[in-house]
Order: sequence, then structure tokens, then C-alpha cells
Amino acid sequence: MKPGQIDISQYDYDLPDGRIARFPLPERDSSKLLVWRDGDISESVFSRIGDDLPESPLLIFNDTRVIRARIMMRKATGAVIEIFCLEPHRPADYERSLAATGTCEWKCIIGNSKKWKEGPLTVGFTHDGATFTMTARRGAGHAGGPTVVFSWDAAVTFGQLLEILGRIPIPPYLGRESDAVDETRYQTVYSRHDGSVAAPTAGLHFTDRLLERLTAEGASRAEVTLHVGAGTFLPVKETDATRHEMHTEHFTVTRAAVRSLLGFSGRRIAVGTTTVRTVESLGVLGYRILTTGDPCTGRPVGQWEPYDIPPEVTGQELLAALDGYMTSHGIDNLQASTRIMIAPGYRFRITDGLVTNFHQPKSTLLLLVSAFTGGRWQAIYRHALENGFRFLSYGDSSLLLR
Repeated sequence: MKPGQIDISQYDYDLPDGRIARFPLPERDSSKLLVWRDGDISESVFSRIGDDLPESPLLIFNDTRVIRARIMMRKATGAVIEIFCLEPHRPADYERSLAATGTCEWKCIIGNSKKWKEGPLTVGFTHDGATFTMTARRGAGHAGGPTVVFSWDAAVTFGQLLEILGRIPIPPYLGRESDAVDETRYQTVYSRHDGSVAAPTAGLHFTDRLLERLTAEGASRAEVTLHVGAGTFLPVKETDATRHEMHTEHFTVTRAAVRSLLGFSGRRIAVGTTTVRTVESLGVLGYRILTTGDPCTGRPVGQWEPYDIPPEVTGQELLAALDGYMTSHGIDNLQASTRIMIAPGYRFRITDGLVTNFHQPKSTLLLLVSAFTGGRWQAIYRHALENGFRFLSYGDSSLLLR
């Protein structure tokens, strides 16, 4: 059942400004690693995470790639307006929108929006030695906010335009503008599918060399794709966290990944909270199939929908239903969206372990950590604060095992 009232003040802690990691360490895998095993805490270095993983685990990664979503444009008067592209509106599909030529429309956050009531915004760019202009006009909007219609006449896709004109949207709590180091370090080494406006930061610690070593030591690997939205930074402002409205995030899963999850008999370790939200949302799609015969992918996984799944239904049953549906309908890539909120009282059906960074106070991500650790997040965070761990996106990591 949906949790009762959750007092968000119980998920607060003092995070000194100096403990926020403003920049990444020189080496990805040199960060500290806190290991929590059902209440016991130890420390290591991320490059040695294989020593603490269960034997022959399945590591599940989110292979989304951060797009250069911030574009600086100008009014006819010369005033600068920042456009932050959140997600595609028309075409609504990420792949089609990023491949669009000539025009497309995106849901956006508009900086200095009061200064842009009407009229076009423009920005110039060079392609193949010629100069072109991209124009932005206000769209009709949507229930969640404004949209912007972009148009251009160069023979390039919108994804290419973002690479030419855009900036990497690092988190606002870093308190700085994006830097050259963010171009590579705010992407995971395994990122493949464009669409996120925030990195799945737990994966930033992995290097190609470390991944190869983990494979050689017996770890298996599966990948899902969830495009991380700006809503991941939204604090819980309600005193009762159950009244917080979760943002919608879009994800894709392949039939091969579902089969990897279904056929694996060992421990399944999710790398990052975005991966947890994805694989646990798969369980909801499986339950829809069991009860209605259809995953209803046009409807987001509801914020509290997973809590309605009876406790006797196993993750294996849910994955088997999803695999059977994808097989019988010839679906190799399933696209869906989720508004799942994982809070204390949640029953994890697919996730056995979690690699994650240290999150902001009063955040939904901290609620997820509390749910996974049976409410023992405070001991973990107290240890991290007392022992020099660095926090948030570019900070240190933890491995949580139950």
C-alpha cells in the first residue's frame, strides 16, 4: 500500500558547503567507496569495488548520454535569453526529435522568461564553412510549462545543433558554469543514447579498465536507458513527502536486457538510482500484463502504482510476463515512462544491491536510499560526513548491499 505520511524533516541533514564536490577527481575510479552490508560499514576505494561485490553479480547500468541542453540566444534588442531543453514535445520521441531537420519543438525552461514575451530569438552558427541562423519562437506550451519551437535552414539535425551551440547542463548546486572538464567527466564511459539533462552520476566512477576487470572477475552486465530529467534536482517542499509530485522520465529497455534480468540467478546490482527506478518500473509493466494483458506503455508508471502489487508476486513473475509479452509481440525495444516514487515501505522486487553517490537533504533520492537500507540512511551519511567523503554529483560513492 501507499506509504502513510512521510515527514520530510526526518530526511534532513547538515551538508556543509565545503563537502560538495565542485569538480571531479583527476581519476574517475579514485573516489572513496563506502560499503554498507546490512548495517555494517567499511571503506574502500572505488577502483577496488570488485572486492566488495557479491560473487558473479549482474551489474545494471543506465546508458543514457547527457545532451548539451543549454542554449544562449538573443532577442532583437540584444538581450540574452537562456533556453534549457528538457524533453522533446513534437516529435515527442527523443530519437526522432534529435534527428529532426528544419524544425522541432521542445519542452523548456526559459531563463529571464519575463524578458521574452514575444518575437523570435536567434543565434548564429557555422557549418561547412557557411554561416546560418537558428530561430526560436514560443510554442503553445503544455500542462507542465512552456515549449519552444526551433527552426533552422542548415543541413544538420537538432542533435548536431545542440553539439554546436549547447552547453553541458551541470547541476545548479555546483555553483559554477560548465567547464571544459565537464565535457567528458559529466558523461559515463558507457553512455550511448542521447537524451538526459543530468548524468546518472553513480556511473561516473567507472572506467573502461575497471569494467574490463570486473568482467574478467565474473561480473555480468545489462543496460537500460532512462533519460534523466531536470526534476531530479527538485527538492521535496511539502512537509509530507507523499504529497510531492514526481516528475516523468522516459526509459527504453531491450528484450535482451529483460532476459538478462529474468535469467540471472545471482545478485542484481543497480548502478545508480535512475537504474533502480527503471528496473523497478519494469515490474509494474509486468504486473499490468498479468492483470490486463497489456503493459499500457502510453501511460506512465504511477507514483504509487508499484505499492499495489501484492507481496506474493515475485520479481521473476513480473519479468517473465514482460518477456513473454515482448516476445509474442515481436518487440525488441520497449519505450515507456515512469513517475515512480520509491520511499520507505517500498518492496524491492528486482534490485538486490545499489551503487550510488551521496544525495541532497530532503530529496526523493534520499528517500530511495532510506527505503533500500530499511531506514538506516542516517548511520551511512553520518559516517560519510565524519570521515571526509565528498558529496553529490562529482562526489564519492557507496555500495549498499542487503
